[in-house]
Amino acid sequence: MLSIFAESCRSCLHHRTLFDRIGGAEAIDSLVEKFYSRVLNDPELRIFSQQATIDRLKHMQKLFFNAVLDGPALIEPLNLAHIHQHLGITRSDFGRFVNHLIDVLEAEHMIQRGDATEIVFRIATYTDEITGLDGFEDG
Repeated sequence: MLSIFAESCRSCLHHRTLFDRIGGAEAIDSLVEKFYSRVLNDPELRIFSQQATIDRLKHMQKLFFNAVLDGPALIEPLNLAHIHQHLGITRSDFGRFVNHLIDVLEAEHMIQRGDATEIVFRIATYTDEITGLDGFEDG
């Protein structure tokens, strides 16, 4: 379960969070808009957007990115496995989502290479919850 109240380096005042380094809430809003533009134009991923309104998907994505990047706590914990269980997202699909995210972050000059690696690592920790898969199998 992803907690929006994620642990972070906030107690270390000399460390800026990933959320701060990419530009905070305004950057998250812009990121989600550009990210969904790519996802909706990806024939292999757009099918996943048909299960909810685009506004709802963008809202949930903002909450997820906010949490993963150590932004301010916004809501109760999200049960990612429950939210994604009926979608049939494979590891390959998940990788495509992550690649679109990194492409947007790099194209918009929102991150440095080290931050991209950290973001991928953080998001990858939720692969099993989002795909509903264990081990290396891929649906």
